[in-house]
This record gives sequence, C-alpha cells and structure tokens, in this order.
Amino acid sequence: MVLCKLMEKRLQKILSEMGVASRRKAEELIIEGRVTVNGRVATLGMKADPLKDHVKVDGKLLLRSEPKVYMIFNKPKNVVTSLHDPEGRPTVKDFLKVVKYRVFPVGRLDYDSEGLLLLTNDGDFAHAVLHPSKKVPKTYLVKVKGILEEDAIKKLSKGIKLENGITAPAKMKKVEKTENNSWIEIIIHEGKKRQIRKMFEKIGHPVLKLKRIRVNGIDLGDLKPGVFRYLTSKEIDKIKREIEGKKI
Repeated sequence: MVLCKLMEKRLQKILSEMGVASRRKAEELIIEGRVTVNGRVATLGMKADPLKDHVKVDGKLLLRSEPKVYMIFNKPKNVVTSLHDPEGRPTVKDFLKVVKYRVFPVGRLDYDSEGLLLLTNDGDFAHAVLHPSKKVPKTYLVKVKGILEEDAIKKLSKGIKLENGITAPAKMKKVEKTENNSWIEIIIHEGKKRQIRKMFEKIGHPVLKLKRIRVNGIDLGDLKPGVFRYLTSKEIDKIKREIEGKKI
C-alpha cells in the first residue's frame, strides 16, 4: 500500500511528463472536465499511478511517456499560439504536421506578433522557463510609431505602471529610426499579456510590429516564418544550465 502511494502523482504532473501539456494548461484541461481516471471525471488535486491507472484526455488513453523533444519555431503573424482555435484561425499546430510527437508551446506570442517560440513535450522544462523566479530573458525587436526620445526609453527601462502593476526593469536600446518611426530592442523576463504593446501605448508610441528574436541566448537566426527546427543538445543544455538551481 505504501509503495502504491509513492507511485501516485498529481494529474497535472502526469500530463506534463507525458507531453500532453504544460502543468498550467493541464490544470485547465482538468477543470474543463476533459480528463478521466479509470472512467471518472478528474478533479484538481486528484492523484493517479501512471503505470496502473487509465488516464484519458478527450477520451484518448495515455499509454506511455515519449522521448523529450525541444524545438524552436518562427511563428508568423496572424497565427494563434495554441494547438486549437475555436474561431478556426490558423494555429501553431498547422505547421507541425510532420512532427511525430505531440508538443505544445512554451508560453505564448500574441496573434499579431511573430518570432521565436519554444515548443516541447517536457512539462517540467516548460514550467521552469515560464516561472517568474527564473527570470528567463526574452529579447524583442519592436517598431513603434513616432520617434522615441531618450527620456521615454529611460522611463520604460525603469518600469512603468500598467493596470496590473508596475513592470519590472527592462533593457532597451535604439536600433534604427526612420522619418516617422523607431526600431527598439527590448529585453524583459516577464510574460504579462500584451505587456510590450501596453508599455509603448502608455507613453503614446503604439507598436506597429513586434518580433521575438531571442530567448535566454537562443537566437531565431535566419529561420524563416512558419518553419521549425529541433534545438541542439548544446542549446538545450544552455537553457537548462541557466534555470538550474533556482528554486520554484
């Protein structure tokens, strides 16, 4: 009996380990009633033994853990960072048809944003990358309306008050300017919804284009929009080393 209890794990952890979704998304699946254990609809906090219990998601039995997969994808603009969209818009999944393992996005990019998106079936890895305590740096190239002055850059760099609180300090620098617009490189580690767009709107410089180009030192490089590649073992180790040892 004691051994049996030791083998039990929380359902969201089982789902993340089996590559179904991140822990956060797994909790949503459970709340939505899409997960069953031995024929019973699961609830949050429920535990199961992945070796003995029949765990199903949307009626599909989870049989075994898959090899861990880590990918980088250049998300095009007007694509939903999801595996399904109730409105029928293009999703990340539409570009992954040749991938034999089920992977999910690590975090998100807005529908109208583009650039680097990590994909994996390693729920623990995704959880660590997304957790605020890890402060994983994400670099964006942003085109804003108007000429951004140094005072505005300093204001944004120190943190600016939004409706959900003050943003953490950001690293910013001018990359280029045209007659009517400015290109800015910004590095943040937060992931609040539409944060960068709201930051620039707050100071009167709406975002015209937003592209993520780097996550924790992993560069998008010359990867074309709509194309993915697998991370090298060196890149995977680099990310894991950075987040290793920091408690969640």
